[in-house]
Amino acid sequence: MKTGRFWAWVVFGLGAAYFFIPLIATVEFSMRMRRGVYSFDAYQIVLGDPRFQATFGYSVLAALFTIILGVLIVVPAAYWIRLRLPQLRPIVEFITLLPLVIPAIVIVFGYIRMYGSNSPLPFLASDRGTDLLLVIGYATLALPYMYRAVDTGLRTIDVRTLTEAAQILGAGWGTIVTRVILPNVLIAVLSGAFLTFAIVIGEFTMASLLNRPAFGPYLQNIGANRAYEPAALAIIAFAITWGCMSLIQILSRFAPKSANRPN
Repeated sequence: MKTGRFWAWVVFGLGAAYFFIPLIATVEFSMRMRRGVYSFDAYQIVLGDPRFQATFGYSVLAALFTIILGVLIVVPAAYWIRLRLPQLRPIVEFITLLPLVIPAIVIVFGYIRMYGSNSPLPFLASDRGTDLLLVIGYATLALPYMYRAVDTGLRTIDVRTLTEAAQILGAGWGTIVTRVILPNVLIAVLSGAFLTFAIVIGEFTMASLLNRPAFGPYLQNIGANRAYEPAALAIIAFAITWGCMSLIQILSRFAPKSANRPN
């Protein structure tokens, strides 16, 4: 028992070192912009850069629209499949895994090919139309994570019993989804939403090829032309991502436990 515990701590220590040593080194390097003195000059330059503010604000807005689109698509679909079409689950799970197999560059080149200057829908060739295509592309990239988060949440509740009880009380399908199912899987939806946010913030390929002023291309551009600022940006992006993960944990602790468990 003592030997097993010792090696468990050894493995844990090696894993922690593999994770934290590069992070500490990046933080230390990002603070060496002023020669011979540790300072936050790189962070001040990055946070004060108008391009940082513009691109980060654009990506945050795109992430919000992506989350809304993903919730509107995934929650009703996952609910209906679990309630009425369980035989389609393997097919849907396979479809939702395709964004992990098909590279983002293939998806965005398909968009450019179909909705370029010769598109039958002129709106999609405009700036707002391109923003819409980018949001749809982001929703596609986040689909595997959003669907599995929601599907896992639906497994923790008795969907059929809740639906039948709501129908007995006269609720329609829209009311059932928004006021019965969604509150019961809210933590799962938030988990998928934060994962989607993290994906959108760091995504480069789609935003670059669609020529959108997103945060991912800004990160790449700074990394190609500066020394200390990219390290500061990496720490900022890391803090944002882990902030999202921490919010998931905090919200899950305060979430009410569902009494309607499946048999």
